[in-house]
Amino acid sequence: MQHAAFSDTVAMVTGASRGLGRALTLELARGGASLAIAARDAAALQHVADEAGRNGAAAVLAVAADVSQPRDVERLAALALDRFGRVDVLVNNASALGPVPLPYLADVPASALHEVFETNVAGPLRLTQAMVGGMLLRGRGLVLNVSSDAAIEGYPGWGLYGASKAALDTLTRTWAAELQGSGVRVVSVDPGDMDTDMHRAADPDADPATLRAPADVARAIAALLRDGVGAAPRQVVAL
Repeated sequence: MQHAAFSDTVAMVTGASRGLGRALTLELARGGASLAIAARDAAALQHVADEAGRNGAAAVLAVAADVSQPRDVERLAALALDRFGRVDVLVNNASALGPVPLPYLADVPASALHEVFETNVAGPLRLTQAMVGGMLLRGRGLVLNVSSDAAIEGYPGWGLYGASKAALDTLTRTWAAELQGSGVRVVSVDPGDMDTDMHRAADPDADPATLRAPADVARAIAALLRDGVGAAPRQVVAL
């Protein structure tokens, strides 16, 4: 990817303090993007923002925010639009796994249901609602939702997380149908099993050698974003 691949792009990435969010932030920075990044851990997020600046980002706005909280979503959107005037690419990456060790559905507490769905479904919905108006006015933009194969496969213990990602995929397909012909595209990406803190928490016995590196996945997603700002596929994509 050429260094200037994202020089005219403003991208927002949630869950940017670690894992895939961090890797994608740094990959977009190398392409010269302007970045609005968010995560709950302010100190870790600022560290990533500093890395992104050193890696070539045109500008970086770091906002400590929890996407499960409507007021945080409103604040994140307002600060990003105030700083950059627009967002061309929204990456809804922030996710909640739920309690670990992963419980069977018979043992899932109501509090976990609320946390996971507010983060993985309501958060992306609210943030897309906040960004899509400007995208429609400009006639271009891309929303990328990070999904999972747990959305379509039934894995013991993964039911709550998988159900939330299935709901997110349904939102993706519906947004895509409703926005068809507008120039604004919406796509879900299944990145596969990655060597991240979340995956280690869910499956501590997994062999890291069998897991994908977040940096490799980030390069694949960056290629999709680069090629898809004007013409993304309206579907769930497995990388």
